[in-house]
Amino acid sequence: MKASEIREMSVDELNEKLVSLKEELFALRFQLAVNQLENTARLKAVKKDIARIKTTLRAAEIAAEQ
Repeated sequence: MKASEIREMSVDELNEKLVSLKEELFALRFQLAVNQLENTARLKAVKKDIARIKTTLRAAEIAAEQ
């Protein structure tokens, strides 16, 4: 997911996406633990997407305060 796509989302959409990505990360970690994960690069991608969303949400929070 690109940062530009994330910036275009509303706060509600970002929160929903964050929840779904956290669930996906949990599932990926579980698959990794039981040696069923085929695409290990997906772990890194999901973590980066979570970080991008959290950064965007924090920026929106700071902008709302000012």
